[in-house]
Amino acid sequence: MGILHWLDAIAATARISAPTVAEGLTGRLTPQRCDERLDWWSGDIVRRGGLRIEVRGADHAGGAEPLIVMSNHQSIYDVPVLFQSIPGRLRMVAKAELFEIPIWGRAMIAAGFVRVERQHHDRAVESLRAATSLLTDGTRLWIAPEGTRSVTGELLPFKSGGFRMAIDTGTPILPVGLWGTRDALPAHGFRVRPNQRARVVMRPRIDPRPYGLDGRKQLVADVRAAMQDAMREARDG
Repeated sequence: MGILHWLDAIAATARISAPTVAEGLTGRLTPQRCDERLDWWSGDIVRRGGLRIEVRGADHAGGAEPLIVMSNHQSIYDVPVLFQSIPGRLRMVAKAELFEIPIWGRAMIAAGFVRVERQHHDRAVESLRAATSLLTDGTRLWIAPEGTRSVTGELLPFKSGGFRMAIDTGTPILPVGLWGTRDALPAHGFRVRPNQRARVVMRPRIDPRPYGLDGRKQLVADVRAAMQDAMREARDG
């Protein structure tokens, strides 16, 4: 699956982006409308890519409480797969370059996505601090602590901004392991391989409050260990 698949994906993205921007400019955009469009968009991308999603441990994401969802990052397909797997209102922390894409970037801002400049640590931290209002509204915020897609599939070193955000706001972290999206579309790949299986494994929430700022390194280590365990289960089926 090559150019036609990408054209379909671009068309689906434009289909939700244009009205989102228009409604944002006229004050008619609601979080519920954004939720509906993101659910349709992610479902359409997954179906067209021929991905079959298996979710385990979904009870760990139950309820309506805000969460900081942390997962490994192996493929562009991680985004629609997580939107189809995590219950509740989900928004993502995304690299600044995505916000420069015409229409799509403005739609992301209107929908409440969080822009982070990975090359500038201070600006990245400031963006995450500004996003704390999303958590108080009950939104689940997805952060890939690696900061970029892993070419090998193994976990890369973690960035600390999301962990500081969790400690500052007292928001539980939901560790998630993904496997199979890289088989459908590897990092930096172009050609989609259909009929792959994507597994999503969720582990129990980790409360950052007992750690405090002094225990941030231990929080990072514990979340990383939980994600690695979830990845192994997802990999092994």
